[in-house]
Amino acid sequence: MSLRSARIAATAATVIVVAGFATGCNRESPGAASGGKPAIGIDLPRADSDFWNSYSMYINQESKKLGLNTLAVSNSQNDVTKLVANVQVFQSTGAKAVVMAPQDTGAVASTLDTLAAKHIAVISIDTRPDKGNVYMVVRADNKAYGTKACEFLGQQLGGKGKVAELQGALDSVNGRDRSEAFAACMKDKFPGIEVIELPTDWKGDIASAKLQSTLTAHPDLNGIYIQAGGVFLQPTLTLLQQKGLLKPAGQPGHIAIVSNDGIPAEFDAIRKGQIDATVSQPADLYAKYALYYAKAATEGKTFQPGATDHQSTIVKLPNGLEDQLPAPLVTKANVDDKAFWGNTIG
Repeated sequence: MSLRSARIAATAATVIVVAGFATGCNRESPGAASGGKPAIGIDLPRADSDFWNSYSMYINQESKKLGLNTLAVSNSQNDVTKLVANVQVFQSTGAKAVVMAPQDTGAVASTLDTLAAKHIAVISIDTRPDKGNVYMVVRADNKAYGTKACEFLGQQLGGKGKVAELQGALDSVNGRDRSEAFAACMKDKFPGIEVIELPTDWKGDIASAKLQSTLTAHPDLNGIYIQAGGVFLQPTLTLLQQKGLLKPAGQPGHIAIVSNDGIPAEFDAIRKGQIDATVSQPADLYAKYALYYAKAATEGKTFQPGATDHQSTIVKLPNGLEDQLPAPLVTKANVDDKAFWGNTIG
């Protein structure tokens, strides 16, 4: 982990502790704090990713800004059973809305049904549950992630070569959306590129091991698509460095790399020529609109499909609504743009 990454992780850990301490006094009066504000439960999905640690910091900042009554923040550590247990605590301590980011989008349906029966609104961040009612999903268009990565890599490679795709978990809607869109785009636009799909379950050690085997079997590999820079970037760069394959962009032997997340470490890698691009996933806007919709839900507000006043589009889902936030492609040409959250943190 880079020094910057370590600082982010350490700060985020402190945030979680402080958030839990600050809200502990609410437990004697479930569902209400001073001023009678409805209680909001927040579960963080994991603490092993720079992206999610950044999201945690933004959650803390935004909850203070809005003056919300948040229950002790929990972390389900990429484990759906822990998520269910954490949500049960929110339910028993009076939450009127719950913010979560279920990593296994097919396994939370019964939990969502239970919350709906108790009139507790659910705001799902970054992932869209396959079933079960949600008040609002806040995420970017993950199919666009895969398409943007494909188009950029295809152009970089001139439509020829071999690309290793470090996929996320395919039981996650994000992993499926990115993988399916990447595959469809490559088949349609760049049939001369062979895609080697490597499912990783969003785990860096699995990604590194599979990439190492792929490099051995395909020494002519000239492209890599990283579906989650917060988890896969450092293992990928470390492995390429060990094998003498981390050549700067523009030099012979450079392996073109496109990532997803938009964390500071990715921006640094773009500046150094270690990777070529990333799709910036809006950690700051995820936190801002997670709590915006949680507050709105407790106030009885409703929303309709259509354009928003924050440059996004709300679409209708079979099980609720989804606010699709913009996620731009970042390259060497625009990596220093201060509008990207990755340039304002750390």
